[in-house]
Amino acid sequence: MRDFITMTQALIELSDLSFNWPGHPQLLDIPAFRLEPGETLFLKGPSGSGKTTLLGLLGGVQKPSRGSIHLLGQELTELSAGDRDRFRVDHTGYIFQQFNLLPFLSVRENVELPCHFSKLRAQRAVQRHGSIDQATTTLLAHLGLKDKGLLERRADSLSIGQQQRVAAARALIGQPELVIADEPTSALDYDAREAFIQLLFAECREAGSSLLFVSHDQSLAPLFDRNLSLAELNRAAMLVEV
Repeated sequence: MRDFITMTQALIELSDLSFNWPGHPQLLDIPAFRLEPGETLFLKGPSGSGKTTLLGLLGGVQKPSRGSIHLLGQELTELSAGDRDRFRVDHTGYIFQQFNLLPFLSVRENVELPCHFSKLRAQRAVQRHGSIDQATTTLLAHLGLKDKGLLERRADSLSIGQQQRVAAARALIGQPELVIADEPTSALDYDAREAFIQLLFAECREAGSSLLFVSHDQSLAPLFDRNLSLAELNRAAMLVEV
């Protein structure tokens, strides 16, 4: 689908977006937002500001109370829950704050999970690297995990830094158009955070992926093409209790 993105078409475009949980005040009120193809964007916001909810909306996990969410030109609110799930796994890779690796699976099995759920990403992995197995090995090596013996180790035997890189490889395999990173560096010191982000940038450039990086750590913002505070986007921010 990335072949059909024009120079003027945003990867993500939100318009008149509103969301509130049932029985609660409005959490998000975003008049407009765009993320461009290939862009790296740092999005800052404190705990409770609605960052995680916004990511859920972008992935189609939740539906907005009002407004539109276009991802790759597809209006997510028009899709059924099942179609939103399929669209998400085809086109979006996630790096979670706690990494969310399956502890009983090997490193290889964790990285290759998206290819089991998405034929599109499996095809892309094979086209780019020759096989899914080679895609896994290459991504991990590019992210600093070059020991092939690590591939068969259980995920719960890894250090925090190793888990972080495995989670990034899982998000990147199969060249999703959008990579979302939700506070993935909070357990690392500054030097390790910056080194990881530079590796992530390099892989996103190779894959042609846009990166939406969500964090409360403003010191990382200058590394990105653009940085925003959620409060700048969200007219309901003053109503949010932090």
